[in-house]
Amino acid sequence: MQSFLWRWALNALPLWLATYLFDGLKFSGLGSLLVAALLFGLANAVIRPILILLTLPLTVVTLGLFILVINALLLMLVAAVVPGFTLGGFWTAFWAAIFIGIVSFVTNRLIGRPAK
Repeated sequence: MQSFLWRWALNALPLWLATYLFDGLKFSGLGSLLVAALLFGLANAVIRPILILLTLPLTVVTLGLFILVINALLLMLVAAVVPGFTLGGFWTAFWAAIFIGIVSFVTNRLIGRPAK
């Protein structure tokens, strides 16, 4: 249980930091941030692998860059589902997803957990 809470907090940290860098990304409060972090983690664990598999030819042709689009679409999906989480559009989601991925990678490396 403690591991789950720790991972949940590590998912919320980059989302929270992204609100300070991207004008189009806003949370109405801590509750919407925590729900968004939970759903974004679940979407990355469940939906992302399926989308990567379905778009494998496109991902190969673009040398993996289409995965950035998938990450942005997942962030937009979470914003559409979570009340109080607003996202300014695709490009905000695109750059925010890149930032969130980098911060998540760094925080996972700093605490000694392998990034997935």
